[in-house]
Amino acid sequence: MLRPVAAVLTVLSAMSAFAAAPLDTSSELIISVRDQKLVLLRNGSKVATYPISTSMFGLGDARGRMTTPLGYLAVEKKIGDNVPVGAVFHKRRLTGEILQPNTPGRDPITTRIIWLRGLEAQNAHAYQRCIYIHGTPEEKKIGTPASYGCIRMKSKDVAELYDQVPLGALVQIIPDRLPKKMEKAKPRQEMSGGVVAVAANVPPQSPPQKTVTTVANVAPQPSSEKTVTVEEMRTAGSLAGARQKAKLASNTTVEKVARRSPRQKTVAKVAKVTPQPPPQITADMLAMPPSSSLKHF
Repeated sequence: MLRPVAAVLTVLSAMSAFAAAPLDTSSELIISVRDQKLVLLRNGSKVATYPISTSMFGLGDARGRMTTPLGYLAVEKKIGDNVPVGAVFHKRRLTGEILQPNTPGRDPITTRIIWLRGLEAQNAHAYQRCIYIHGTPEEKKIGTPASYGCIRMKSKDVAELYDQVPLGALVQIIPDRLPKKMEKAKPRQEMSGGVVAVAANVPPQSPPQKTVTTVANVAPQPSSEKTVTVEEMRTAGSLAGARQKAKLASNTTVEKVARRSPRQKTVAKVAKVTPQPPPQITADMLAMPPSSSLKHF
């Protein structure tokens, strides 16, 4: 898959034997080993897709191995301007021979050579290993891994691609399928002591929304949240459970008192004493002589 946003930053190995062509960010090639396809992008838009063939020996960049390197590379040289389709190259020189597609028993480099240089540690030997995008007469094998490390194409396809790809164009070789949504890589070249940095696929950021806080330039306050351990959470849960039980018990007692019958409430209260009326004084009592009253007393 395509390299994620922030981080395709790698050191390019010593390049004293040749001068690096400046990167051209208007064009990009994405090569999928899984799909065995090459996509040409121009200014972020897909222009064309071609079937290709990567190495039959797998992936890598070790010297002496016939493998296809992964990662970011760039077009360093182009060889074969205006030569006939099917023209044969030997050590990057024309032999004068022209082959038809699928000529039996023949497997030279034909038609065009697009020579790649590595931009990362994982493909730093690509130029010295002569990793090309080139034509082949074995077109029946295109679409399957069948090369000796290079990227093979049909002769008519590589001639068409050759005319559309400038020197310095970015090339990305990925092990996975081509992404459904094509996005243009955004490399940047920083030359300092032979170091090239490439940053790719950085998504555009939306402008920040202005809020009262941002307008007032209020500095954010540091977080005062405390990390709670599992034991502290368990203890807090137990205390909360005990408090809840006590509250439920209190509510039950109040409800029982409220549900008492009127008779029970009367027993609980102090009995009310009914006042007795004063004795009645009759006429006979008033007619009694005083002596009798005294004696009686």
